[in-house]
Amino acid sequence: MSGQGDALCVVPIDTPSLGDRSYLVHDGSVAFVVDPQRDIDRVLEVLEREGLRLTHVMETHVHNDYVTGGLALARATGADYVVSAREDVSFDRHPVEDGEVLAVGDRIRVEALATPGHTFHHLSYVLRDGDGTPGVAVFSGGSLLYGSTGRPDLLGAEHTDRLARLQHASARRLGAVLPDDAALYPTHGFGSFCAASQSRASRSTIGAERRGNAVLTQDEDGYVRDLLAGLGPWPDYYAHIAPLNSAGPAAADLSPPRPMGAAEIRRRIDAGEWVVDVRHRSQFADGHVPGSYNVGTDGAFATNLGWLIDWNVPLTLLAATPDDLAHAQRELVRIGLDRPAGAATGEVRRWSDRDLVRFEQADFAALAAEASAREVPVLDVRRAEEFAAGHVVGARNIPLHELRARLAEVADDEVWVHCQSGYRASIAASFLLAPGRRVVAVDDHFATAGAVGLPVTVASG
Repeated sequence: MSGQGDALCVVPIDTPSLGDRSYLVHDGSVAFVVDPQRDIDRVLEVLEREGLRLTHVMETHVHNDYVTGGLALARATGADYVVSAREDVSFDRHPVEDGEVLAVGDRIRVEALATPGHTFHHLSYVLRDGDGTPGVAVFSGGSLLYGSTGRPDLLGAEHTDRLARLQHASARRLGAVLPDDAALYPTHGFGSFCAASQSRASRSTIGAERRGNAVLTQDEDGYVRDLLAGLGPWPDYYAHIAPLNSAGPAAADLSPPRPMGAAEIRRRIDAGEWVVDVRHRSQFADGHVPGSYNVGTDGAFATNLGWLIDWNVPLTLLAATPDDLAHAQRELVRIGLDRPAGAATGEVRRWSDRDLVRFEQADFAALAAEASAREVPVLDVRRAEEFAAGHVVGARNIPLHELRARLAEVADDEVWVHCQSGYRASIAASFLLAPGRRVVAVDDHFATAGAVGLPVTVASG
């Protein structure tokens, strides 16, 4: 195992765009998988490359932030699909209980531990070597994370306090039953909104968390108070994910969508459907189909599109290349947006039967120069907690996920829009271009704003 002996190996399968990790664990012959994503071909490739037999697919919980590939993977390989016996699901599974030990081949033993808090029926899986070694690692899902825990508010405000207190107890349970050198392998915490807060750590142990994680250093009341005070919004599409996972998602269909021409693209835009250009923001600014939106695949594509889109409205994708289109599809099936109505690739001029739309991009130095000569309307589309931590004096804050509902608050003539890095500013610009606004998207990192002379507030404390 990685860092834990010679025979056992843990293979992380990262999904950085959603901030999650799945894990494949093997001894060179047999394997189990924890919390697989929807695109199971990534797991199947590892199994084939290493010549492994998959015996178990284990879910820590019914996920809110992505559609699981667990059921499809189990069906494709003949593995047992391990899900808490207490979950109400619509498919056959191995219903595991707290304390149950699963045998993976002759050597690997995995014990399921009830660790409620992120959800009511959350499980963690403790890896034990066949010689009885107590807890060489734990796969903690959305329970104990690197420097944090999974957030307890995704099931509704009426459950949040109770789940937060259960989360504290569950983390303490893991800290009590596992040795300091036990490796910690969480599913969330790498940018996922399922994490209560974020850490830059890429690995950790129970001992390290015992020394530095608030859930293991604070008492229950202090932990709950600070945790709940720090929670921000979570993407709207989360509300659709748990029901999909409870019903048992089918295997993902990643075949290419139906090609569309300019006339059909125009008809769909005019009908109020979503036509999304997934190219880089600089390409979009240089010319795009009027009425299309920009959500580039170079950033948190699925999270942002899933947060913003009108669910169940037909979606058309515009991409520079077939590979870019395939990447966008892969991202979208992970959040349950399975089949685009159609797509177009290649030269942007072929996508539109009207003149292309362009808008300006600038950096914070250009904004500072403009603001020194006149009053400039500045729109900050970062989340409220980012704005509170520091912002350009005089800027209006409308978080990106609220912008479409609040467009009337933005002046109709001109607006300079910025975020933290430029990515969300381009998405916002694509919403703001009507009715004839002069939109300037600041394609720059917010850290430079103060350095170039813009007055910037800094949060105290």
